[in-house]
Amino acid sequence: MKKISWLTKRPIAHRGLHDLNRKVWENTLTAARRAVDKDFAIECDVHLSSDRVPVVIHDDDLNRLTGEDGFVWQRTASELRNLKVGGTSDHVPLLADLLAVVNGKVPLVVELKGTPGHDEGLVEAVAAQLRQYRGKVAIMSFDHWLIRDFRKFMPDIPAGLTAYGTENKLIEAHFAMLAHNLDFTSYAAGDLPNPFVSFVRARLKLPVITWTVRDKPAVDLTFKYADQMTFEGFDPDQPTA
Repeated sequence: MKKISWLTKRPIAHRGLHDLNRKVWENTLTAARRAVDKDFAIECDVHLSSDRVPVVIHDDDLNRLTGEDGFVWQRTASELRNLKVGGTSDHVPLLADLLAVVNGKVPLVVELKGTPGHDEGLVEAVAAQLRQYRGKVAIMSFDHWLIRDFRKFMPDIPAGLTAYGTENKLIEAHFAMLAHNLDFTSYAAGDLPNPFVSFVRARLKLPVITWTVRDKPAVDLTFKYADQMTFEGFDPDQPTA
């Protein structure tokens, strides 16, 4: 078991400290810099470009974030890097760009986004960059086929399962993933409590973070049943009513 107390020390800014895409957009370098300035950890999403370069973007479809047609996996890293996000001056960043900006100042939680048929080499490509990174960093994914490669390429980096749900079928699938020596889980706040999260915390003594916390009820659920939150749309350091 890896020592990752740093994972739960500070709230985690969901896709950086954006303002719900009004002026500062998610997963941009501006959002990352704002999180660093406030000493929040950063969660980010990574896809693979057509030339096998890790790129920081949530959707596989480019339309919502860049106004362009097509998919991330159809564009080269250079092409993606030239796309503006939300009509702002920010461009789609490479993972290397984000690592250079954060530079170990705050922890990073990198979520690998799988696209079946188009993500071969994603784990390996991210691993190659993170092995050279000197800051605190963890990886996670919803995608079981990616998680199975975590230990092959990133045995020394804390790895987690991103998860949701309370149905028995989903809970059983989450339990099955514990065979892959996970170090934490990131669970949907609205689906707490549940037997999987209780087992992970009480029996395995592993940390649980939540997503995505946007209001006080979700904050309260997090700190009753988990250890830290991934938040957006408010400042956790400011008192709430």
